[in-house]
Amino acid sequence: MKGFNSGAFSEKSKNSKYGIVYTTWNTEIVSDLLEEACKELIEQGVDSKNIITKEVPGAFELPLAAKLLSKDCSTVIALGAIIRGDTPHFDYISSACVQGLQSTALETEVPIICGVLTTDNDEQALERSDPNRMNKGKEFAQTAMNTVDCLT
Repeated sequence: MKGFNSGAFSEKSKNSKYGIVYTTWNTEIVSDLLEEACKELIEQGVDSKNIITKEVPGAFELPLAAKLLSKDCSTVIALGAIIRGDTPHFDYISSACVQGLQSTALETEVPIICGVLTTDNDEQALERSDPNRMNKGKEFAQTAMNTVDCLT
């Protein structure tokens, strides 16, 4: 992956604690993101006991859960999938989620990785979460490790 430090992570990032907060909404998509993120952290040398996961109902709840996890973690990965529908609900939830995650990172000074897919349709979300294609969960895990190396 372009720009990623895959395979060359420091001992600091390998020994850090990672929080992963994820939504139960769009479970098929989010569960694949979660599985690939955890798998990548472990493959890069993070001990599974240093990965803390927390489930929340939807994307709107991600910022608060990320804030709570940030107390015990070097970085937090927020995973979700918001798929555009026929109403403006997509715009409100997407905006609130992303702004909430950014505010949480700035307030806590703990990096929060925004692993929330915002897509126009189910097919786009499935493509980005497919373990046999371009699963973004792996990318989010690498981003978290890079961020620990760069900022903590």
